[in-house]
Amino acid sequence: MADAAVEFLLQNLQQLLIYHAKLIIGAEKEVEQLEKNLRLFKAFLKDSTKKRRKDDTLKELVRQIRDVVYEAEDIIDAFVTQAAEIKTKSYFARAFKTTAKLHAIARQVEVVAKEVNVIYGGKGRLDFANFIAAAADGGPEEQEVPLLRQDNVVGFEDEAEKIFGYLNEKAEHLDVISVIGMPGLGKTTLAGKIFHDPAIQYQFPTRIWVYVSQEFTKRGIFLAILRELITNLPEDTYHKTDQELARMVATQLEKGKFLIVMDDVWTTTDWDKLQTALPNKNNSGKVLITSRHEEVARHANRSRSPHKLRLLTLAESWLLLQYEVFGKAECPSELEILGKLIAEQCNGLPLALVVIGGILVKKFPATEDLGARKRAWAKVSNSVNAYLQEDPERRMEKIIALSYDKLPYHLRACFLYLGMFPEDFEIPVWKLIRMWIAEGFIQQKESISLEETAENHLEDLINRNLVRIDKVRRDGRVKTCRIHDMLRDFCKNEAGNEKENFLQEIKKSNEGKFEPSVEKSRRLCIHSNVLSFVSLRPFVFGHHVRSFVCFSKEEIALPPENSSAIPAAFKLLRVLDVKPINFPRIPSDMYQLVHVRYIHLSFDLKILPQAFSKLWNIQTLIVDTTSRTLEIKAEIWKMMHLRHLKTNASATLPKPGKSSKEGGKFRTLGTISPESCTEEVFDRARNLKKLGIRGKLATLLDGKTGGSFDSLGRLGNLEKLKLLNDVFPHPPSESQLASLPPAYKFPPKLKSLTISDTHLDWGQMSILGLLENLEVLKLENNAFMGRAWETADGGFRNLEVLHIGRTNLVIWTCSAHHFPKLRRLELSNCEELQEIPIELADIPSLQLLNLFRAISAAASAKKIEVAKQNMQEGTSKGSGFKLSIYPPKE
Repeated sequence: MADAAVEFLLQNLQQLLIYHAKLIIGAEKEVEQLEKNLRLFKAFLKDSTKKRRKDDTLKELVRQIRDVVYEAEDIIDAFVTQAAEIKTKSYFARAFKTTAKLHAIARQVEVVAKEVNVIYGGKGRLDFANFIAAAADGGPEEQEVPLLRQDNVVGFEDEAEKIFGYLNEKAEHLDVISVIGMPGLGKTTLAGKIFHDPAIQYQFPTRIWVYVSQEFTKRGIFLAILRELITNLPEDTYHKTDQELARMVATQLEKGKFLIVMDDVWTTTDWDKLQTALPNKNNSGKVLITSRHEEVARHANRSRSPHKLRLLTLAESWLLLQYEVFGKAECPSELEILGKLIAEQCNGLPLALVVIGGILVKKFPATEDLGARKRAWAKVSNSVNAYLQEDPERRMEKIIALSYDKLPYHLRACFLYLGMFPEDFEIPVWKLIRMWIAEGFIQQKESISLEETAENHLEDLINRNLVRIDKVRRDGRVKTCRIHDMLRDFCKNEAGNEKENFLQEIKKSNEGKFEPSVEKSRRLCIHSNVLSFVSLRPFVFGHHVRSFVCFSKEEIALPPENSSAIPAAFKLLRVLDVKPINFPRIPSDMYQLVHVRYIHLSFDLKILPQAFSKLWNIQTLIVDTTSRTLEIKAEIWKMMHLRHLKTNASATLPKPGKSSKEGGKFRTLGTISPESCTEEVFDRARNLKKLGIRGKLATLLDGKTGGSFDSLGRLGNLEKLKLLNDVFPHPPSESQLASLPPAYKFPPKLKSLTISDTHLDWGQMSILGLLENLEVLKLENNAFMGRAWETADGGFRNLEVLHIGRTNLVIWTCSAHHFPKLRRLELSNCEELQEIPIELADIPSLQLLNLFRAISAAASAKKIEVAKQNMQEGTSKGSGFKLSIYPPKE
């Protein structure tokens, strides 16, 4: 990950030179020269992305760049840490003689920079211009065409039926159908099943299969098609230009029914090159393309969504495994339980099942004693992933590597970083993108925030089918995501090898030792046996460790004597996410982590100490505490990079200083106390996007205790607001709000509003209806109370999502025009609600109706479902409406 390392160090040096020059006194010249050389490295790495995958000389030079940049980063950060915190000198004396090391590393960087300059100058053994030209224009490499599986195809019956339906549809012009999915999911297998189906053979007399691949030429593809269309291709055809060949193909396909399968199309540019030979006016022609990239599919046909291939079910997985091992759907009863366990661990990925099936056949043949075979299968069932990696043909690795090698350089680190998270972990997107930013993977772009850029990177990985969406926010954005276990294993192996040394997962071996050694690691994750690892004092000092994360399923109470273990061992951390570990106190070593940018901690304290102000690099600070309140004593307004402050408690903020520049970078504050909602606070945090307020909301509305709701009007960029009425130890019902402020007092750009425990009268909903930009409204835990709600006219013009949770509402009266843009309606614990207004079925945009413990309203919900279906009868697209009722009515 030389690209990411260079980019981060370059940013780091620029900030040092601008904001903290006093910390590098005596080393200014070295730092300035290093910054210049890093710019050269950055240009070289970006220009050589394609070619260095295949050139050993360039690979070696990239490795040198990475190693020297890592070392420079360590030396400079150690130098800065020593200057900032005198207590760390003894620690770094054992690791680095920083001043001498800084001069030495500067000389090493110079040596590597000269090699890069030689390439750019074209004066030595390598001419960079020729390398780039060769990468762009060179002929295709010898590619191994994937075997087209025709026997024992499992699990594609329903998928094939959908594609058959598309192929039978009448079209106005050439019709393109796309099948997309992650590596190894069986896209080619499905296309082959359709291509060889007797009904398709009868329907399309002309059928042509073209394997496109990453490396292809238009000429090669056009000639391959022509050889299928013309029995004896004239010799002069091979001398024609690409344009002439394209016209020949188009002429041959202008009339009659044909089906062309273009397998493995990688980019929109590839498709644009190929479609020049396809006759758009022939409405009897069909093209079926397979791709790993959703962008390609949508580009090829904007009027039809691509068909996204699903994973196999457990039953299908077991069936396929039996075919692979026994050649038929049979298995000795003694092996069945173990076989199903093995199939389950392949997580529905056909290629994994095929590979593990082949391993079971080769390593443990049927000729062996059944008892011995059973013991062998038991071993495999305990470590399927390990056996998959033993495949001599490396099929899993190769097919995923194709996608990885095609990633642009700025996405590679983001993808490999997903190996940090545990197996089958539900990854919160908010957390992920801020960790990416803290690691330096996200670069600032004009007019686009770091967070938006990171979201775009994630969307790109999703579109490439390397990450899958798990949960979606009510506004349509991705809330959580997952990565398939096979892809996660690839990330861990690729990132953990000696060439990359990008990240390692710490695990306890059978001998009771933790592996690998932390000494050379740059990023560490640990998800089990955490307390045992932390208790190993002293650690082998992790002088190079930049990230330490723990996502254990169990909460861990850290003994007081071990509270310093993590920060004392890893002085140069940038990311520290240890939410499952509960700290009994905050050790002084924590405040020496001056390079940390992202922290997520758990503790039992009521105060966030002033000493946190020393962490001047911090961007994201997340604190979970068992206390209901948290007093922030840290000078958060002076922490120039702090953008996101989150806690589960009601946080009291310190008073802002007089400088108008303080706090301007804040994007998230939550949850803060009503007393902290002052004009001074929101004048400083004027660019907030998200705000959460927790406490006695009545005091916020009357404005008598310092905070006032009127001050929220200053937040011109606020999009998301949470109002949580917490009057503990009294029940919320004793502190119900009499009314809401008028609509004009709410932030003008508010898109999402959550209200909880306010016990407001339903008549107050008309105020919220006047919020012009409101798209998402969540009413939680008796936010509104009363037996009847008659929705008023003229409101909720842009509301798309309405969630009503826990209320005593019985009768709800409204019409479709009250919610003209509603897409999603969720009712949770509305057990007294008799029925949902049938008029809501007339809202064209309504797509989802979720009921959770709202059984009395279930009958009316089903009427809405029927009405939506009736409205869509006769259309080919279907209603797109989904009803979910839980628990289902018996």
